[in-house]
Amino acid sequence: MALVLGLGLAFTPLGSNTLKLFGTSGTPADGFLGAFIMAHLVIVFFRSHANPRIFALHPFRFRWVPVLLFAALMGSLWVRAAVVVLATWWDVYHSSLQTFGIGRIYDVKDGNDPEIGRRLDWWLNIFLYIGPILGGTSLLYHLSSLHEFSGLPGSVFFTALPDAVMAKQRQILMGVLAVSVPFAGWYCFSYYRLSQAGYHVSRRKSWLLGTTAIVSIWAWGFNPFGMALFIMNFFHALQYFAVVWAYEEKNILRVFGLTEKRSERILGLSVFVGSAFLYGCFSSIAGDQSDVVLSLTLVVSIMHFWYDGFVWSVRKKQA
Repeated sequence: MALVLGLGLAFTPLGSNTLKLFGTSGTPADGFLGAFIMAHLVIVFFRSHANPRIFALHPFRFRWVPVLLFAALMGSLWVRAAVVVLATWWDVYHSSLQTFGIGRIYDVKDGNDPEIGRRLDWWLNIFLYIGPILGGTSLLYHLSSLHEFSGLPGSVFFTALPDAVMAKQRQILMGVLAVSVPFAGWYCFSYYRLSQAGYHVSRRKSWLLGTTAIVSIWAWGFNPFGMALFIMNFFHALQYFAVVWAYEEKNILRVFGLTEKRSERILGLSVFVGSAFLYGCFSSIAGDQSDVVLSLTLVVSIMHFWYDGFVWSVRKKQA
């Protein structure tokens, strides 16, 4: 769906006409994507702070780590530049693990032991996301975050790194193919052996991983019509909204003072999505105009990647 939507928008004014609004410029598709990305980042707090069982286990990291990180971002341009680079690449890793996690959920729902094939799936998802980036047309975009160090004393190494890496991209591509293609064969063979030993091949997981592979290689690898960012981030953010609502619905309703009646659930979902988009619109517009807002959005981004990772671990132990 994300692939079809992204490619479709490229042929319409929504994906091709540039507009200027509130001091920023971009296509309407860019504006929507920026708000959507920021919106999905902030809803992690419904998994951490709005969940009493989770919040009680890690009060320091929930109360003080965001405050300390915000102070560091406001106090040091070096920290701010480093966090921008960290957020860019952590996002890639985080996205790969989200697909990995959904695949494991499908395995459990199909009656499989969630530990069987776990390491194989982990590596496959890493290859599916990072491989096409390293060997494709989107590498320069991901390396461009290093230019945040421009103008800082002693930052020549970081600012020169994008050009140095791009000069070796063909060799990087050959290395990626030399590792990932044999691994894909080993992955299929390993699951064939597991199926012979009683593992039930999940059609939903197979469909998820297969379509993700096609879309990731096409989007990150070739950036069709310049829509790679839209395609890859759209389905990731949409998946995350679904995951948070599925797992935290009761906590979200409680936060908004609503019950589990059908009408109030619909209202709760609307307020949940709407409030997230309000933050998304504000941060995507004001982030380029205010150091305070930029630092706030970076805190939300880093906390999203960090919190979401260990919340899954905590929920696994509580299950």
